Amino acid sequence: MTENQPHITPDDNTAQESNATDGKNRSASATMRKAADKFINGKGIFTFLRSSVSSQIASWTDMGVCFVFYAWVFIGMGKDPMRSFLATAIGLVVGGVVNCCINYKFTFRAENCSVKAVAIKYLLIWGGSFVLNIAGTTLLNHILQHWEWLRHIGMRTDGIFAFARLSVSLVVSLAWNYLLQKNFVYRPTGFDPYAIKAVDFLTFNRLNRNKES
Repeated sequence: MTENQPHITPDDNTAQESNATDGKNRSASATMRKAADKFINGKGIFTFLRSSVSSQIASWTDMGVCFVFYAWVFIGMGKDPMRSFLATAIGLVVGGVVNCCINYKFTFRAENCSVKAVAIKYLLIWGGSFVLNIAGTTLLNHILQHWEWLRHIGMRTDGIFAFARLSVSLVVSLAWNYLLQKNFVYRPTGFDPYAIKAVDFLTFNRLNRNKES
């Protein structure tokens, strides 16, 4: 080592390695924050991703409630089609409320839309989804329950119902709910004033009835 060369101690090497590690950690942290911001606030594909998360939360909530009622609450109904009908209906109501709240605040950022208008429009689309899910699940479950080969490969009644419910839910979620929620429910439309008037009319009548009583 010559006199002009700096003397590097082990402590200096440790400090340099620590600084390099800190730099990598800061870079990774910045990348994660940027990705999270895009996911939370981005549009286009990020709106779809947020909708998928919301839909999955609502679907699993729906599915869990539905399966609990089908497997335990209504177990005494056996293979009666009303068993799947009632279980599906209850799950859909709970899942629908969860989905509407998450989409309004998180997915579509619909604070610029009237809550009254969103509620009426969501109710209309949810009503269509309700019918499609009930009819689709009941029909598919009824068909699959009569396929004996499914039982030969080990599928039980509850498993067949769960498969039918999940399959129909995914199709309706993508082909019906997402498209109509994005383009109708959570954006201002010409239908909004009529929806607001309908809510105001119903609320006004209810208030009047309460006052009269």
